[in-house]
Amino acid sequence: MKIPSGLKSYLVIAAIIAAGYGMYAYRDLIFYKAVSVLPEGQSDVVQGVLKGDLPADDIKTIATGLEIPWDIAFLPGGNLLVTERPGRLKRITPDGAIAEVAGIEGTRRNSEGGLLGVAAHPRFDENGWIYLYQTITVGTGAKNRVDRYRLNPPSSEGSGGASGWHLSERTTILQNIPGAIYHDGGELVFGPDGKLYVTTGDATQSALSQDLKSLSGKILRLNDDGTIPGDNPFGTAVWSYGHRNPQGLAWDGQGRLWATEHGRSGALSGLDELNLIEKGQNYGWPVIQGDEENEGMRKPVAQSGPTYTWAPSGLAFYAGNMIFGGLRGEALYQAKIGQSPVLVLSHFEKEYGRIRAVVMGPDKMLYFTTSNRDGRGAPKDGDDKIIRVNPRLFQ
Repeated sequence: MKIPSGLKSYLVIAAIIAAGYGMYAYRDLIFYKAVSVLPEGQSDVVQGVLKGDLPADDIKTIATGLEIPWDIAFLPGGNLLVTERPGRLKRITPDGAIAEVAGIEGTRRNSEGGLLGVAAHPRFDENGWIYLYQTITVGTGAKNRVDRYRLNPPSSEGSGGASGWHLSERTTILQNIPGAIYHDGGELVFGPDGKLYVTTGDATQSALSQDLKSLSGKILRLNDDGTIPGDNPFGTAVWSYGHRNPQGLAWDGQGRLWATEHGRSGALSGLDELNLIEKGQNYGWPVIQGDEENEGMRKPVAQSGPTYTWAPSGLAFYAGNMIFGGLRGEALYQAKIGQSPVLVLSHFEKEYGRIRAVVMGPDKMLYFTTSNRDGRGAPKDGDDKIIRVNPRLFQ
């Protein structure tokens, strides 16, 4: 039987497509448990779950037995500093040995407060300074503050003796940040400009996010001694405002600042955000959320939609991607920021539980922490953990 030329062309094209699809499906069989699950109405969100069928060094647990680790900072030589929300600062060596540096006195651990962010000074080798974000009790309520310490290595002389690393010279560089059971912010990161950036939550008083006289619901920018940089937009510590509860900060390859932010909670959970942060801009909370618009307010570059929750926290940049942890989403998310609309993929979903800190290490590997012992997760054997991932998996 002679096949009409038009039909023949169609069959050839169909065969090529089928072959291509077969190869794609084979790749997914190797690397994915599920692909292309699209939340209704969210064309910029694709969920794929990357499984651990990979070389051992590509996904490796480097520390276990931690209690609600919140943030990670790297020291010269490869040591990690890790905060535990109940009020402990720990040091982890490159081979995974864990030692407590200090219990941070006065830490008020509540539902979302405690010992949160940690950052090492860009010139740590010279000054030994680290910075901690801590929830404390003031009167009957909670406040947050940022303290600078000197981190001293082991020595046979002076404070600490031969017992190990220790802190000294505490200096409060920012205080009276409103605190609450929920929405305490807590991230500390030094930017490429050498300034210290601080995220604060609205402390459950959403109107404060729009109040430029309040430190709540803001991203702040400070000199390393806590003074106000002369080029800040409002003559205060405020760099941007209109935030609900930002918890992740990272700079991309163009030197632009990005932030993750928790959207609404409770029965209406959703509308979590990935924002491109610009000097002096208003990001809308509580006036707008999701894709809503209002004059003089910025919409997120990507958001989770009204029926899906990331609960995003730590954030890192790698090769055109912003990679962030999901607490309620229990996944590691990859936002391809070079695309429009931004494509967001979900990896390791439900595999490690709640994911909090996400940090790019000096070894160009990605590190993330679990947060399964925080009262909202289901702890697994060895929790909480720090896991190292080769970011080439996200290319």
